[in-house]
Order: sequence, then C-alpha cells, then structure tokens
Amino acid sequence: MAPRFRVGPLASRAAFVEWFIQLVKFGTVGAVAYVVDAGGYNLLVYGPGHLMASSPVRAGLITSAVAIFVAWLGNRYWTFSATKNQGKTAELAMFVLVNLVGMAITAASLYVSRWVLGFDSVFADNVSRNFIGIGLGTVFRYFAYKFLVFRARPNLKLKRSQTEDEQPVPNAGKE
Repeated sequence: MAPRFRVGPLASRAAFVEWFIQLVKFGTVGAVAYVVDAGGYNLLVYGPGHLMASSPVRAGLITSAVAIFVAWLGNRYWTFSATKNQGKTAELAMFVLVNLVGMAITAASLYVSRWVLGFDSVFADNVSRNFIGIGLGTVFRYFAYKFLVFRARPNLKLKRSQTEDEQPVPNAGKE
C-alpha cells in the first residue's frame, strides 16, 4: 500500500498542531527541569550554610547534571515518545552529549557575567545563568533533540522486507 500524503492547508495545519503540541510538551518538561536546576543552584549557593557559595559555576554544573536526567526521562517518555527508536544507552549518550554543550552555554553565560563583566550579585547570577544562559541553552537543546537525539529514523526491517518481496522468486511460474 502506498503511503498517503496530505497536501494543502490541512497538511500544514495538522503539522503545525503536531509541532505546537510537541513544543508545549518540551516546554513543560523543560520547566520541571528548570525548577530542579535553578532551585538546586540557589539552594547550594545561597541556601542554608551556603554550601557552594565560593563555587557557583561548579554548583551550576552539578544541578544541571541532575536536571539533564530529569529532562531525558520527560523527553524520552513523553515529548518525543513517538520518535524514540534507538536503544536507551545510545540515546542517553547522545542526549548527554547535547546537554554538555547546553551546560557549557549556560556556564559560559555565568562565567562572562561574573568574571569578565564583574557582576557578582544574586540578581546578576540569576539573570546571567538562569535566564540568559538557560534560555540560549534551551533553544539549542530543542533543535538538537528534534534533529539529532529523537529524530525519526527509517525502519530498516520494513525496508529489508520490501526489498525481499520485490526480488524475483526462482522457478516461479515454470511448473
């Protein structure tokens, strides 16, 4: 059976709705991960005992790592659940690699604010890391997840069976 393709305004509307739903799911998962990340960061740096007050970048890397795992679970099993088609280990490895780049974007934003521009207040740290850095990292992550980590891949089994079906059968019709 030949695949059906939608054409015209309904196709673009359906694609838009599908994309929008995916974007809302991504945003929801991201919001949960953001609370884990930003909340954990503020707890470690400014919370009781100021456990990591002298190491704000390190604290940010720790809370980002926890948030990455939370985001992987949410994106794998909810946002991009229709396109997950590789093993969990390979997918998690690619997810972590993409998020290391995202973490670097976030850490670089805080680093520039703190040590290049000299802004070291609670407000400046939160703006540079939790809004600018995470915002830029989020844009990068969405496109990397969509096109690298959770992209739809061709079903190789289906292609193999189609190829086998198309080959001539020996002695067919010579009986």
